[in-house]
Parts: sequence; C-alpha cells; structure tokens
Amino acid sequence: MRYLIFCLAFLLLHDLRAQDLAMATSSDKETEKLFKDGERAYQSGAYDKAISCFDQVLERDADHLNAYLQRGFCFNLKKEYLDAVADFSAVIARKPDHVWAYISRGSAYNHMDLHEKALADFEAALAMDPKNQEAYNNRGWAKKEKGDQEGACADWKQSKRLGNSEAGIILQNNHCK
Repeated sequence: MRYLIFCLAFLLLHDLRAQDLAMATSSDKETEKLFKDGERAYQSGAYDKAISCFDQVLERDADHLNAYLQRGFCFNLKKEYLDAVADFSAVIARKPDHVWAYISRGSAYNHMDLHEKALADFEAALAMDPKNQEAYNNRGWAKKEKGDQEGACADWKQSKRLGNSEAGIILQNNHCK
C-alpha cells in the first residue's frame, strides 16, 4: 500500500501519467530496489549516488524510462547538460509522446545556449499538452535569450494564466507589460 501511495505521489510531483509509470517499472525486485535507492539519493541531493543507482537499473533494464528521466534530472542539477540531453533523448526515443522528457531536454538545451533546439522541444511539448505552464515558462526563457522579449513576455503571461505562480515575478522582473 505504501508503494502505491509513493507511486501516486511521484506521478503528481513529476506530472507523469500512469502509463509512463507502467512502462517504466520492472518486475525485477532487485532492479526496483536499486531504482528506489536512486530516488532516495536524488531526493536527498546525493546526485552521484543516485546516478550510480540509475546506471545499475539501466544495466538491468535498458528500457526503464524513469531511470533515464531521474538520471537526466541528476545530470541537469550537476550542470552536466550533455549527459542530461542524452538521457532525455533516450526517453523520447522509447516514448515519443513523453511531454516532460521534451521539457527537460529543452531546459538542458537552454543551459547549453542551444535555444533553437530548446524552442523545438518546447514546441513539441506544447503540441502534446497545450496547457503546460512549464513549457510556456521555459519557452519564454528561450525566446528571451534569442532576443524576442515580446514573445517571451507572451509566454510568461500564458504560463501565469495557466497557474504558474512564479510567472508573475518573472513578468515583473523582465519588465513585461
């Protein structure tokens, strides 16, 4: 029962759909133990340990979507953006409609100053989920970096309309009217 509650909380926190989790979990108990150990390490900020656990999961199950996703988050937080892009791309290759993999890869591209690639990923995410406030927010940052202040402000306004409480601060700090 605790595992079910954890899974539901994970889905809500990461905005993953049930079919994402179903595709991403393995029936191998040792693999799932390693995955849970990786999640705990990730949540405690021990990113190297988490990466090691997710590496082991992927050695056992090369199609474990959540291991790629979580390891990608770790790489992103460690500013190892090429590795993050590789992991998010692995998710997309296995599940081309995984919205958060596109958003996450787009964010990594933004950090690498590859704003055209970032924009393409945010566009793909918004084509699948037109009400995704995070995709609008991140696309705003990519547009700003490309010199499109008006487009950035429009995206941040849409993100705010969709419920992103941070967007109001972003709009104010970037002098959007």
